[in-house]
Amino acid sequence: MAQNQSDDTGTLPDDRPPAKRRVDGIDAARALAVFGMFAVHLGVVSFGLLPEEQGWELHGLVRGNSSALFAFLAGVSLALMSGRTEPIGGVPLRRVMVKIVARSVTIGLLGLFLDSLAVPVAIILTYYAGFFVLALPLIRARAVLLWIAAATLAVFGPVVSFLLRQDLFPVEPRTGALTSFSEFFLTGYYPAITFMAFMFAGMAVGRMDLTATAVRVRLAVGGAVMAAVGYLGPWTLLYPMGGLDRLTEADSTFLNGRPLRKVDAGTAEELRWNTIDAMHSISGQVPTDSWWWLAVGTPHTGTTFEMFEAVGQALLVLVICVLLAERLPRVMYPLTSVGRMPLTVYTGHILVLAVIVAFHPENAAGGPFYLEWFILGSFVFATLWRYLLGRGPLERGLGEIADGAVVMVEGVGGRDRRG
Repeated sequence: MAQNQSDDTGTLPDDRPPAKRRVDGIDAARALAVFGMFAVHLGVVSFGLLPEEQGWELHGLVRGNSSALFAFLAGVSLALMSGRTEPIGGVPLRRVMVKIVARSVTIGLLGLFLDSLAVPVAIILTYYAGFFVLALPLIRARAVLLWIAAATLAVFGPVVSFLLRQDLFPVEPRTGALTSFSEFFLTGYYPAITFMAFMFAGMAVGRMDLTATAVRVRLAVGGAVMAAVGYLGPWTLLYPMGGLDRLTEADSTFLNGRPLRKVDAGTAEELRWNTIDAMHSISGQVPTDSWWWLAVGTPHTGTTFEMFEAVGQALLVLVICVLLAERLPRVMYPLTSVGRMPLTVYTGHILVLAVIVAFHPENAAGGPFYLEWFILGSFVFATLWRYLLGRGPLERGLGEIADGAVVMVEGVGGRDRRG
């Protein structure tokens, strides 16, 4: 049976610090993020065990939140790689940075390949690769500075994005998951101006002692407060304060600039529901025809409220998973197994979808019990692979590429010094 490995994989054996126990709850949370993306990619029609109404509720819960959780946990992993509560420096830090860049390039190329398969899914890996590079300037920052960076992006990022997209970078038709720098930073499915807030928040958590009860309590309470603000803020602004009506007036071609009060009550209510549907159909950033769009909190809107709600939920999910993984390790073993090889499982589900689309294009949107079969298949594969072989196949390959990059860079540096 393969040996358990520490999360602290940022240094080579000759200067590796004493091994620290892996936090299995992080793996469990990562698996939930992957399964959440399964649910979004396959759609409500693929939920065999849930009635349609409950299926839509689950879809609404995981849409946006699963990709945010994925980025948040990537930030946690970066902090673990670079020293946990005590950031490393010197030669070990340089090696970690080389590894991060090598992993980023490899993941980005894999994302481009998966995007070329033309599966009707917004591939996150190409964005994900760029997020790692953008995180490097704060790789040695401590938790307080990282929380400040995340909060600054959450509060001011949506306003900056709104202004830039309004005047300089309008949204263009999308031909792939990521096709330009403006898409990566501002207008894409997972824009960096939004998702780096999740990354920095995750890095801040990774700099904290997750084994301490007091830290867990603070994270859980903070997560609950943030989630409440993310939910209650939009409700207050859109309903009691009339934001929904202002959005309806800005968004409706039927009104043609007229106030909503000028139409009958039935028509007004129908127009409001059209606006609500539009709020839930956004994929990346809100429109720029009204500042009231920044008051919404629905998934993939990139607003302050969406970021607060997503980070709050991520904190709660992480704390719960950490507690369950400690108390029920055998029960959680299949889930943590999936979370130890997220790149393999994510890539695998895209490849399976590509085969389905190629041979049965009429089933590209999935069918009943698709989600359950995908999850069950992931459990079986990851559990057996971990038990028999240890590290996931793509994770092992990624690690070898990263280690090889360190050897290559240090070899070139050694020759330069001798020269």
